[in-house]
Amino acid sequence: MADKKKQLQVKTGDRVMVIAGKDKGKTGNVTKTIPAESKVVVEGANMITKAQRPNPMAGVQGGLIKMEAPVDSSNVMIVCPSCEKVTRVKIEVRDDKKVRVCKKCGEKLDV
Repeated sequence: MADKKKQLQVKTGDRVMVIAGKDKGKTGNVTKTIPAESKVVVEGANMITKAQRPNPMAGVQGGLIKMEAPVDSSNVMIVCPSCEKVTRVKIEVRDDKKVRVCKKCGEKLDV
């Protein structure tokens, strides 16, 4: 069975709200997308503590560091920049281009 490339509804830089899990209700920007695993990294959400080994060659100091872990893309929803509401995404063809559109107000999500 061949692996299909997964299509995510969110892109890097989108403002999203976490709708499920321990960080439900938190809002942040998407810093990274992982389409193969259908996950996104949201700044300030799903914080984990990681033990970092010191590496004098690279100038890295050891210790415990806090970082964001990936969240499943089904657990986030886009916040529309124009109506400021959490919304689903609709794909429309405008001027012979596919664009993402807010389901509530009809404005384009791509700037």
